[in-house]
Amino acid sequence: MLEKGIIRRKSKVVSIGGLSIGGNNKIAIQSMTNTRTDDVNATVKQIKELETAGCEIIRCAVPDMNAAKAFSDIKKQINIPLVADIHFDYKLAIAAMENGADKIRINPGNIGSKDKIKAVVDVAKERNIPIRVGVNSGSLEKDLILKYGGVTAEGLVESALDKCAIIEDLGYDNLVISIKSSDVLMSVKAHEIISGKTNYPLHVGITESGTVTGGNIKSAMGLAMILGQGIGDTIRVSLTADPVEEIKSAKIILRTLGLRKGGIEVVSCPTCGRTRIDLIPLVANVEKLVEGYPLDIKLAVMGCAVNGPGEAKEADLGIAGGYKEGLIFKKGEVIRKVKEEDLLIELKKELDKML
Repeated sequence: MLEKGIIRRKSKVVSIGGLSIGGNNKIAIQSMTNTRTDDVNATVKQIKELETAGCEIIRCAVPDMNAAKAFSDIKKQINIPLVADIHFDYKLAIAAMENGADKIRINPGNIGSKDKIKAVVDVAKERNIPIRVGVNSGSLEKDLILKYGGVTAEGLVESALDKCAIIEDLGYDNLVISIKSSDVLMSVKAHEIISGKTNYPLHVGITESGTVTGGNIKSAMGLAMILGQGIGDTIRVSLTADPVEEIKSAKIILRTLGLRKGGIEVVSCPTCGRTRIDLIPLVANVEKLVEGYPLDIKLAVMGCAVNGPGEAKEADLGIAGGYKEGLIFKKGEVIRKVKEEDLLIELKKELDKML
């Protein structure tokens, strides 16, 4: 049982490069690059930015052979597991594995004949590379749509398990499953169903969720309902945005659910007519300031010097604004008053003392 009472589903342990997922291992945060994979310099640069933000598994698109071959150079320059995203061409899956992919993501249904699937599985088996079987609501087979009267959670589950069975019949079970939909409730139901039918690790997320605002809301709602039931071994917050935003959001979701510790949690008031400080940019600057601190604390940024310390008394550290001045407080107790323009400087001093 974890800190806030969530009991994790006991899934099979799978090793991706040097990272283990499933079982009692922590839920890993994943993202995907949006660079051209064959542009090695740009791709490595983005992966390193994601590593710094807290990404633990990275997936790259492999649309052609140049992208597959680029994996060799990319792999040498990064520190997290590298996953190849494959559609249609089985030769690309093989080439990506031969060039260092730690995992491949395929939908066996669009790879082609059983011989082609077997060729992919044989290489994965030889190198002990996990295969992520990915099924999305947009690619559900016509026969399952007819069977269930449309795209449904039940159809997604049946499709995913059928694809796993194809690989299992070829003598391989080093698998991870991903079933995603842009429909939040469908995604939740699908994960509830599949979690009782298999023990393979599950990669969870709400696909095509949208922009930073809408996508974060949809992802937070869906992931909270899924993760809150103990379901999920890796997650991605899929956003139409800089991938770094996906990592920031994933960390907040996991920390809020008590599934991840570490990192500074910033809480702030919504502002009101008592606010006499430019709070919105101040909070943004505080969030940027604390990104590099390896502290497990709650930090409050309040707009009112009268009520701020009291309302945020559960915070380990905080600042509250007033008219051209501010307060620094710890556990609700004011430790000193400073000029407004010095708030960030003084906050940094307190953070440094806690290292």
